[in-house]
Amino acid sequence: MSTPYSTSRPLILGVTGASGLIYAVRSLKYLLQADYAIELVASKSTYMVWQAEHGIRMPIEAEQQEQFWRQQAGVETGGKLHCHPWGDVGATIASGSFRTYGMVIIPCSMSTVAKLAAGLSSDLLERAADVQLKEGRKLVIVPRETPFSLIHLRNLTSLTEAGARIVPAIPAWYHHPQTIEDLVDFVVARALDQFEIDCVPLRRWQGHLGKEADRGSKEGA
Repeated sequence: MSTPYSTSRPLILGVTGASGLIYAVRSLKYLLQADYAIELVASKSTYMVWQAEHGIRMPIEAEQQEQFWRQQAGVETGGKLHCHPWGDVGATIASGSFRTYGMVIIPCSMSTVAKLAAGLSSDLLERAADVQLKEGRKLVIVPRETPFSLIHLRNLTSLTEAGARIVPAIPAWYHHPQTIEDLVDFVVARALDQFEIDCVPLRRWQGHLGKEADRGSKEGA
């Protein structure tokens, strides 16, 4: 697993109220295990989604959120994790002078996509994302919605034109997934690929030669 980034410069992990919090949890799990430094900010709606999808109350206090997220990811130690209140627009990640390697928003709601496309910053997550765009840093958005309306597509196009990378939460099957986590991990790996972070144990496409090698090993077993 490669770790090209120094832990002294963090990656921002944004979590919105879109369905599919497992994407955020699995992302955090692998990043912490690989000893990355993470600045995490969850939108206000994320609290409601945790309750609706998992029957779990996410702590409001940032100090308690670190333990909460580590417990959900199953990584009690390792890496660096700093959580921010969603309304703290004066936090470090709200300023371009605070150096980061970029930001991934996973999962990303269409409401957040629309606000970012319009240049609106009503909370810390949106402000942090806007900062990445204005500073020319990497902003990776993982939208979790289906189907996309024309408005959604136009907003995603606007963000792409502004420099963001769009990685829809669409898994593949060529790596022979056996569990829901396998499908989720494919999306997580492709999102982190945009930062050249390779910390997810993913069976990557090897082309037809790779398939022939697999077939030969099975026949020789």
